[in-house]
Amino acid sequence: MKKVDLYLANLAVVNIKLHNLHWNVTGINFKAIHEYLEGLYDSAFEKFDEVAEYQKMNGVYPKARLAEYLEISDIDELESKDYNGKETIEITIETLEHMRDNALDIIEDTDCFVLSNMMEDHVTEYNKHIWFLKTMLK
Repeated sequence: MKKVDLYLANLAVVNIKLHNLHWNVTGINFKAIHEYLEGLYDSAFEKFDEVAEYQKMNGVYPKARLAEYLEISDIDELESKDYNGKETIEITIETLEHMRDNALDIIEDTDCFVLSNMMEDHVTEYNKHIWFLKTMLK
């Protein structure tokens, strides 16, 4: 379950990271990126809740302290400052690719159909957003 703990912690940090970018994106594409990021952090929070509830249903107390998340997470936090649109998109792509890879690691490591199916759904969503964001950079 260490990989699930890591994934949960990463989702918590990603939620804050996406909020940071949402609040601090600047430039000509501000409105579009600002609104897009809102959807991403809403989705990250839904995943966060889903994973924690999965743990509870399986007799595990999910980590529930910010200190624990920061101790476990391998996602880098961001400084509170302005980020231009291109930077914001690149950071978001890198973050989503990392989360996708975390989910793939869980799939490879589990024989639980429910967990595997949940992670496959997450991977599918990450891949769609990664494609969308990479297309925005072209």
